[in-house]
Amino acid sequence: MTDKRRILVTCALPYANGSIHLGHMLEHIQADVWVRYQRMRGQEIYFICADDAHGTPIMLKAQQLGITPEELIAGVKKEHQQDFAGFNISFDNYHSTHSPENRELSELIYSRLKANGYIKTKVISQLYDPEKQMFLPDRFVKGTCPKCKAPDQYGDNCEVCSATYSPIDLINPKSVVSGATPIVKESEHYFFDLPEFKAMLQTWIRSGTLQEQVANKMQEWFEAGLQPWDISRDAPYFGFEIPDAPGKYFYVWLDAPIGYMGSFKNYCDRVGNLSFDDFWQKESKTELYHFIGKDIVYFHSLFWPAMLDGSAHRKPTNIFVHGYVTVDGAKMSKSRGTFIQASTYLKHIEPDCLRYYYAAKSSSTIDDIDLNLEDFVQRVNSDIVNKVVNLASRCAGFITKRFDGKLSSHIADQTLYDRFVQKAEVIASYFESRELSKAIREVMALADEANRYIDEKAPWVVAKQEGQDQLLQDICSMGINLFKVLMTYLKPVVPSLAQRSEEFLATNLDWDSMATPLTNHTVNKFKALFTRIEIANIEKVIEETKTLLAPADPVSNSTVEPIGDTINFDDFAKVDLRVALIKDAKLVDGSDKLLQLTLDLGNEVRNVFSGIRSAYSDPSILVGRLTVMVANLAPRKMRFGVSEGMVLCASGKEDKNGLYLLSPDSGAQPGMKIS
Repeated sequence: MTDKRRILVTCALPYANGSIHLGHMLEHIQADVWVRYQRMRGQEIYFICADDAHGTPIMLKAQQLGITPEELIAGVKKEHQQDFAGFNISFDNYHSTHSPENRELSELIYSRLKANGYIKTKVISQLYDPEKQMFLPDRFVKGTCPKCKAPDQYGDNCEVCSATYSPIDLINPKSVVSGATPIVKESEHYFFDLPEFKAMLQTWIRSGTLQEQVANKMQEWFEAGLQPWDISRDAPYFGFEIPDAPGKYFYVWLDAPIGYMGSFKNYCDRVGNLSFDDFWQKESKTELYHFIGKDIVYFHSLFWPAMLDGSAHRKPTNIFVHGYVTVDGAKMSKSRGTFIQASTYLKHIEPDCLRYYYAAKSSSTIDDIDLNLEDFVQRVNSDIVNKVVNLASRCAGFITKRFDGKLSSHIADQTLYDRFVQKAEVIASYFESRELSKAIREVMALADEANRYIDEKAPWVVAKQEGQDQLLQDICSMGINLFKVLMTYLKPVVPSLAQRSEEFLATNLDWDSMATPLTNHTVNKFKALFTRIEIANIEKVIEETKTLLAPADPVSNSTVEPIGDTINFDDFAKVDLRVALIKDAKLVDGSDKLLQLTLDLGNEVRNVFSGIRSAYSDPSILVGRLTVMVANLAPRKMRFGVSEGMVLCASGKEDKNGLYLLSPDSGAQPGMKIS
């Protein structure tokens, strides 16, 4: 064995305001298989990750839930760690970007960039929500596209015509947070001088660091022209305040990748005998790899290496980019039950099944992967159960019953065994280059050959023949040794099955000792190693996914109630809907559901009790808003007082916290009739 390589591997940091789903798992499984393979080869390798815990969405979601952002991200981190552990993702450390280490490193990198002249300031105009009193990130503004006039488009790009633009250019913009019409307001912002790094980046991306498809995409951005990068956000914002800049915070994408460093520093400090600088100093000879999705290439292949270079840190050795996951050929969908959360999957199906299927379809390209549920069931059952596990099952019974678990003293077919072992070099090359599907094909071809050997030797026939005990032991011992080789190759892919196989074989599955067969060795009694996937398991996952709450977010509520029974126009005309101004809003003592609203209808004031406290735990944010109320609803006497109407909200079928108070368009006045 040559000198050990020293390797640090990261996965993209999951955002701390939602659950892990099977789309996330593609990246983490691909990375984990590669890391486990490197560990089997004796490399010094560290695998770290963290939650991306800053930004406006987290701040707003915490407000919506009536908790602090710190409470929100702590709960989400615990859930994420459980899900990754459930899929046997073998992180050495899982941390958070909201950490002392990340703050220290973010401030260090910023101060070095500033000292080197790479930080500039400029006054810019932004859209500002006058009701929430906050500047609006691009994704928190919606309006009509200024290019193609498509309605309901986000503030940074149009999903219809793919145009990009400034939120200020939107026609009839609306705040996604409050529904208010934003105003234009000026603010001084801090910018990272990305164009200064153009020459370095152009050389770096063509050095073999990026896949060809990714490098070509980078070239398009160079041709369009690099722009200074806005790295600051105004209060209120959940993140790290910029040193010597009160009220200004680091944009989440500045400190998020620094979270890789923060997590590793936390690990180094914890274990005590590992040097952080060895892996991150500018002249480091270690290897650094990032596994990421193609949706965040821009940040990782432009801003991140430029930040590292400008602050005297090393750049990544390579960035491994993967595509998206589709299910049955379509985008993952909540309504179809294919937007599957990791926790839902784990209730019904073994994690190794998905690990194997993703590996069997993974390559070193950025092509999308389709999780075809019918093919998923068929392939896992055919390959893992029928070919690999069945090989051991067919031989173990005879070894246990006839020979007390003891294998033969020699290998029945040394040539065949050597051929299996000699495949190690090509399979290793596929693992190293992340061509996992090719590695799996090689292993399954060997599994077919092993099963043909057992079929031809027919131990069940030999077992009935007088005086053929040695032949029977030789055949079955050969089958079990071939199973051992197959499982050694598959160990990075299916770790749970590998562990159970090691218990059965009473030996460790080691790459370097693979050439040595088990002879005069006693195995344990065979127990079922793997459970077939049944269609019923898939159906349970789909149905449970359909009934799950949609993840709460400030943009939309995706759990939709069915349309009610048809009514005629006369029934509808009886309902008098009016625009109302919320003059006051307060909590109701003795109720954990109600808010007391004082509503101005233009010529009168009404008192309304509304069950929206779960969505608006701070009722003061409602004061000054316009809303819609049913004005001719009969007064209702409650123990807290009389409610004189009803305000209208949107909500999902199951989304208990997802209540969204309706607001009329700008220009509407209190008392106006809605028709």
